[in-house]
Amino acid sequence: MALITSVFFALMFIGAPVAFAIGISGFVFFMTETAMPMSIAVQKIATMSQSFPLLAVPFFVLAGHLMNESGITDRLFRFSHVAVGWMAGGLAQVAIVLSTVMGGVSGSAVADAAMEARILGPTMIAKGYGKGFSAAAIAVGSLITATIPPSIGLILYGYVGNVSIGRLFLAGIIPGLLMMVALMTTTYVIARRRGYVVTDAERPTFRALAAATWGAKWALLFPVALVLTIRGGVFTPSEVGAFAVVYALAVGVLAHRELTFEKTLRAFGHAISDIGLIMIIILMSGMVGFAIIYLQVPQGISSWMLDGLQDPRLIVLVILLFLVIAGCFIESTVLVLLLTPIFVPIVTQVGIDPVHFGILMMSIVTLGGMTPPVGVAMFAVCSLMDVRIEEYTLEALPFLATIIALIVALLFLPGVVLWLPNLAFG
Repeated sequence: MALITSVFFALMFIGAPVAFAIGISGFVFFMTETAMPMSIAVQKIATMSQSFPLLAVPFFVLAGHLMNESGITDRLFRFSHVAVGWMAGGLAQVAIVLSTVMGGVSGSAVADAAMEARILGPTMIAKGYGKGFSAAAIAVGSLITATIPPSIGLILYGYVGNVSIGRLFLAGIIPGLLMMVALMTTTYVIARRRGYVVTDAERPTFRALAAATWGAKWALLFPVALVLTIRGGVFTPSEVGAFAVVYALAVGVLAHRELTFEKTLRAFGHAISDIGLIMIIILMSGMVGFAIIYLQVPQGISSWMLDGLQDPRLIVLVILLFLVIAGCFIESTVLVLLLTPIFVPIVTQVGIDPVHFGILMMSIVTLGGMTPPVGVAMFAVCSLMDVRIEEYTLEALPFLATIIALIVALLFLPGVVLWLPNLAFG
């Protein structure tokens, strides 16, 4: 396993694409393991693609792009602006609420952060908000998108760890909403201190809020419909991805009347690019996943951790600390695919619900995308808004501290995470 790890990090260090780094390190294992024929490596790559639950990933990616082309984003922006734009730090509050409601549409934190950086970033800077503060609010706020269903990361975690995706979807709702409240509170405190307050701002009337809600009704109803259809047994998590595509097409063509043939083609083009990027990483991870199991890595790490630590929550805390560090250097999808088979057996053995752990893990590894040195969401936002990494990092510290404190609290309050899935599924 040390050889695989060394090859992987060496390739990452020289700038090799992630999929190639995983694939080459996997092939190195089969080349050096004399008892293992190379044909098994090819079989493992093929096997990773033969999965019904994995169909949810391309379907939800396509549905997200179709919804973005259907005018849903503009309606959600108007809803968020009416609802919280009047508060201290109004535009930053809008960014956080928009990430929450976009979580039920895009399922991708990086896509959400890039979209908001284009829409909100220039306006925030023009209104006098600090560039670093604006970038930090947008980037860290996009973390909520990875928790609110349908999160692509949760689908991959459920698939690799053999954990109920339906339960994971429900478990992500309350933590996602708590992240929204926590980040909005942090934004409010900073904005009041710095004077990021809209002059003569007034709370929206009930009529204005109702009108904005009605305008965004199809987007706001989607995550509700998604959860209800899974819980009601109408669709499996994979089938509900296909439903999402049909829903997006129906909303764009029949309800909003904005989804033209050209926009549909553009959505398919973006989706194919994203799906190809995700799927090649998933396929290559099949070899490394087999090596992890063959070398009994989970058992080795488990015996080491259980010998030194007794409290299950302390064991999970150590794992989360490792994931915080790893997330700063490796993209979240890769971490989920490679580390879920290692850590899920460990947390299950010590009595931690894998659904509870999945929400914590997904939040932590996605948070790495908002931190130096290689955070994808951070670089996307900073490049689009022309913000220096140093300035962003300093301004992001209060937001990052807020999220980490919330994740630690959720570790010690499993009932908060598991209440909805237990209520729905028992």
